[in-house]
Amino acid sequence: MPRSLLRWSALFMALSLSACDDAPRFTQAEPGEARSGGEATVRKSDQNAFSMPSANLSPTRRLDFSVGNSFFRSPWVIAPSTTTARDGLGPLFNTNGCQNCHIKDGRGHPPTPDSDNAVSMLVRLSIPNEPAYAKVIEQMGIVPEPVYGGQFQDMAVPGVAPEGKVRVEYEPLTLRFKDGSEVELRKPKLQITQLGYGPMHPDTRFSARVAPPMIGLGLLEAIPEAAILANAQAQAKANNGIAGRPNRVWDDAQQKTVLGRFGWKAGQPNLNQQNVHAFSGDMGLTTRLRPFDDCTDAQTACKQAPNGNGPDGEPEVSDNILRLVLFYSRNLGVPARRDVGSPQVLAGKNLFYQAGCQSCHTPQFTTAADAAEPELANQVIRPYSDLLLHDMGKGLADNRSEFQAGGRDWRTPPLWGIGLTQTVSGHTQFLHDGRARNLLEAVLWHGGEAQAAQQQVLSFNAEQRAALLAFLNSL
Repeated sequence: MPRSLLRWSALFMALSLSACDDAPRFTQAEPGEARSGGEATVRKSDQNAFSMPSANLSPTRRLDFSVGNSFFRSPWVIAPSTTTARDGLGPLFNTNGCQNCHIKDGRGHPPTPDSDNAVSMLVRLSIPNEPAYAKVIEQMGIVPEPVYGGQFQDMAVPGVAPEGKVRVEYEPLTLRFKDGSEVELRKPKLQITQLGYGPMHPDTRFSARVAPPMIGLGLLEAIPEAAILANAQAQAKANNGIAGRPNRVWDDAQQKTVLGRFGWKAGQPNLNQQNVHAFSGDMGLTTRLRPFDDCTDAQTACKQAPNGNGPDGEPEVSDNILRLVLFYSRNLGVPARRDVGSPQVLAGKNLFYQAGCQSCHTPQFTTAADAAEPELANQVIRPYSDLLLHDMGKGLADNRSEFQAGGRDWRTPPLWGIGLTQTVSGHTQFLHDGRARNLLEAVLWHGGEAQAAQQQVLSFNAEQRAALLAFLNSL
């Protein structure tokens, strides 16, 4: 037997002796495991791996995908303009195109020290909830900062002052593994400077958010609500410290409270509304669901600036453009996994389960038969997320509520495609604010309900840590 296989065989034996009795033990890949997105899985692992249409999308329907892609990639311009299909940017905004934040449909990152603006990281704002704002909280999930609103925008059209500048500084934080090895984490410290409209409310809450990857969003939308709620009930029944909860959020179209599943705190109910709010907050573009610019009463120049609405009041983003962008975002395929049968990857998978990571990062779902697109229906998918809120501890807390999510709560992010982040987006900065510079740092920031899992990882030796990372990088 080759020496490498002997080494991994020894690790399998050690896992069998140390793992919990009820933890599964994997010695080979599961049937269909490489197809993370079911029949929609993309067979591509280069820099364009996140930009491909669902593999089962017909050639005819790929035309709509391509047109939606053009609106996702191309920049919007300031109104008035001869480019009437793409004008109306601002007056306040964070970027002029979706692709600037979702780098090659992948993950954003925090600003570098020499950046002029944050671009692919935005900052949410709010003030503490009070009973007087009950209706606002029901529909927005927060109480916006009175002068700057619910999102800080560091760019503006000529004649309008940007809201300010965003910088991030870091403090070192050292953790030690059981074998004596050390790793230095970095704790972010957000800096908001050059405020364009005077001081903020003294109790303003801030939450930095990098743009998440776009892959598989239509499949996540197609997971039955009953399956998500069943996971929450099962976790509560297990009574083992893992207690995922659904967020309940406002649906703009239905004008009622529904299940949330998108965004870092599951603050949006569906992809269309996620897109609408991104057009509005990130680029200052109106839609039929949000037919107003993101200006507060204190920002008079913003309110008076020209817009790109049509002569009969048509929004800057037409219903047809919104439909095409929705089709595109629903059908960005998930890349196939790599090396699923590798002994090191299988050893890492066992360690993932031994640490209990699968309790929140639910490996598998089957999408609904009545999915919004037929290609997304009845698919066995492996997102490694339960789409539920979990208390992640003080270290990751932003101390800012969002609907029913508390200041320490975050939605479990899907892990599919995470091993291709460097290839696609050119970096390996993870977690909601990009503080983790690699996957190991991301794991070690876990606290709260995930504290026990983090402690398990701190007990792993170098070989076990390498195996765990090999598994994560195979996703």
